[in-house]
Amino acid sequence: MKTDPFILFLLAVVGVAYFFPEPAHVLPLDTLSSAGISLVFFFYGLKLSPASIRSGLSNVRLHLVIQGFTFGVFPLLVWAVRPFFSSEEMWLGLFFLAALPSTVSSSVVMVSMAGGNMPAAIFNASISGLIGIFVTPLWMSLFIQGAGGDMSAIYIKLLYEIVLPITAGLMLQKWLGGHVRRFSSFFTKFDRAVILLIIYKSFVHSFESRIFSGIRVPDLLVLFGWILLLFTGVYSLIGFTGRKLGFNREDRITALFCGTKKSLVHGTVFSKVLWGNAASVGILLLPIMLFHAIQILIIGIIAGRYAREAPAEK
Repeated sequence: MKTDPFILFLLAVVGVAYFFPEPAHVLPLDTLSSAGISLVFFFYGLKLSPASIRSGLSNVRLHLVIQGFTFGVFPLLVWAVRPFFSSEEMWLGLFFLAALPSTVSSSVVMVSMAGGNMPAAIFNASISGLIGIFVTPLWMSLFIQGAGGDMSAIYIKLLYEIVLPITAGLMLQKWLGGHVRRFSSFFTKFDRAVILLIIYKSFVHSFESRIFSGIRVPDLLVLFGWILLLFTGVYSLIGFTGRKLGFNREDRITALFCGTKKSLVHGTVFSKVLWGNAASVGILLLPIMLFHAIQILIIGIIAGRYAREAPAEK
């Protein structure tokens, strides 16, 4: 497995935020990141393929398993371990990770590599992002409201930064969708550039507010352990559920790969909508950044194993 260069870029941006915070005070990063978020979801709406979604509609049991784990089991598992966390912000970051939708591109790529059910993977990866626009803020409102957060302002921001752009993209999909899909690699790079911009800005605020001063290396190792335990626990539960429901090999692969993924794109853009310029955003983004690295590595290895085993099963 090759190292995903984007993971190295994430680490580099955190380092740049620590050593070179000045651009965050000179450049209009708030405006740029807000515009970037809207464009990301506008392009997301343009990229959705109605034909792929229609072809994947029939496998209802598989869809229910994937979305049920993504938006139900994941958050409930993290909620259950809340008493074991001494840092509320660390736990909230982990819960935020658990409430996020599945990632699109890497889920589909990994399912394709392993020989899974591609139409179902495309359907679930696409529909997960749409569901997450509404479900993720609902999960987070349980705790942001308690902390004095203004959810009405958050939903208004969610409407004009995410819902309206994606609606516009869907409306224009007939005319522009083919062009966007043809240059999908460029738009993937654009998505990642927006992520890096938001992470840079968030970590500059966190470093300058000394929000990480009370966090030690053992705390980060414990967080990494919880994330790894969460991933392996959900992966095992999905595998068990797929076997009990009698899923065939292709559907099991799709359930495992789509149901365990979490979207870094949605995590970074939702963090800006939910918390704005709060100094704690850096800590809240740590779990999804670590999870992103773990899911790419582990699922990549498993996908390679499935790909090698596929010819023997035919």
